[in-house]
Amino acid sequence: MMGISFIKRLVAITLLAVLVMVAAGCGEEEKGPFRIGVMESVTGAGETYGTVAVQAKQLAVDEINEAGGINGRLLELVVEDSKCNAQDAITAYNKLTDVDEVKIILGTSCSGAMLGAAPLAEREGVVMFSGLATNPDIAEAGDYIFRTSLSDATVGVDTGNVLWADGIRNLATINESTDYAEGVRRTTTAQFEKLGGQIVAAESYPTDTTDFRTQLSKLLNANPDAVHVASQAEASGGTILKQLRELGYDGPIYADVVPIGTTALEIAGEAATGVKAITPDLDPANAKAQEVLAAFKEKYDYVTLPWFLGSAYDNIYITAECLKKTGDDQNADGFRDCLYDITWSGTIGDNYSFDEKGEVVGLANAVLEVLPVAERTEENGGYRVLGAAPSN
Repeated sequence: MMGISFIKRLVAITLLAVLVMVAAGCGEEEKGPFRIGVMESVTGAGETYGTVAVQAKQLAVDEINEAGGINGRLLELVVEDSKCNAQDAITAYNKLTDVDEVKIILGTSCSGAMLGAAPLAEREGVVMFSGLATNPDIAEAGDYIFRTSLSDATVGVDTGNVLWADGIRNLATINESTDYAEGVRRTTTAQFEKLGGQIVAAESYPTDTTDFRTQLSKLLNANPDAVHVASQAEASGGTILKQLRELGYDGPIYADVVPIGTTALEIAGEAATGVKAITPDLDPANAKAQEVLAAFKEKYDYVTLPWFLGSAYDNIYITAECLKKTGDDQNADGFRDCLYDITWSGTIGDNYSFDEKGEVVGLANAVLEVLPVAERTEENGGYRVLGAAPSN
């Protein structure tokens, strides 16, 4: 018969073993992956750059996880398609927050989608961090809204300055009827008119338009010195360039980044030659940028819109740095405060940061010129850099 003291020792050992197992179980739970939401336009008008953004993010995640993760924990993305519009962005946001219970969302690709979901994120204390959305109104979206993409306000001012410096005095514009393209047009024309320029004709078109000849003919009847194109989709941007030349227009064309993407240039062909785009661009002297482009090309066998690609990639590494500090993917306030405090050097530039509105500081636009078809390569993206956009 076992003594009472032996039984007490056995019970104590058993309880200790149970406590150890529980503790181990809790430790395993704590070591689960950090889960971060992603909202990009995998379909819709922004499909080309939304897909690139998701792929660039996944490339960065794979690198981080292969290197051991964040403080020993893996990083996991939960991706939803925001489809480049406000309503679908709200649906994607609700799925990520209500079902997946994420508190940090990277995206969106399109300004309309960002403006649709941002009020919900601000009200509920969820961080939204975009590498692509550019509409000026995003700057006023709230304390939890950040972006590495430059505002259309900056793009517009720089474009207006370029137009004026190039001797353009009478301008015709055409833009897609979306928050992004309208923001580019509005800020560009405001700066151009401020300098003394005149808008002699303006046209807009819905996203599903495929033939622009009627609108373009109206623009050309006004005999402009130049035409400015702001499109949401690469397909429409490339088609506009092609049809402008087919209608006999041989004057200068100005644009933002979308009409000079790989898909747009394939559609436009030689018609895109000489187009000037005012947009941020990856610095050829930035070793990290070239390393990322090479890794993306090796993994996915193509490259388009390299600056947006790099911006999405940097967003993941900035996210990883902030998660390293907070140790908690549910701590949106801590993540927000980290973004306000951080200074980053990466693919899209050195020593950039965020101001009190979550707007990126320390990056600038360049003036790009599309090359003839025979000179376009994967390495040069189809264009050459003329220099920095002129400031006021």
